Amino acid sequence: MEETKKEFAPRADRQRGGRRRRKVCTFCVDKVECIDYKDVAKLKRYMSERGKILPRRMTGTCAKHQRQLTEAIKRARHVALLPFTAE
Repeated sequence: MEETKKEFAPRADRQRGGRRRRKVCTFCVDKVECIDYKDVAKLKRYMSERGKILPRRMTGTCAKHQRQLTEAIKRARHVALLPFTAE
C-alpha cells in the first residue's frame, strides 16, 4: 500500500515567532485602588468604537479590575459622560 502525505496548510494563519506574551493588568501595575468614572479618556480605551465594553481577553485586565471598569463605564453612561451607543 502506498502512503500519501497529507499536505498541511501553511503557517500563514498562525502567529509567527512563538508564544504570545500574556497581557498584564495595567491597573494592577499602576496600583490603582478604584477606577474613577469621571476619567473618560481612560475609560474610552476599554471600549470599542461601537461603544461596547471590551472583554478581559482583549484588554488584559484582571477580574477584579474588569468588574470595577464595567461599573465605572456604566456609571459614566448614566450621568451622560459616555454614550450608550456610537454615533
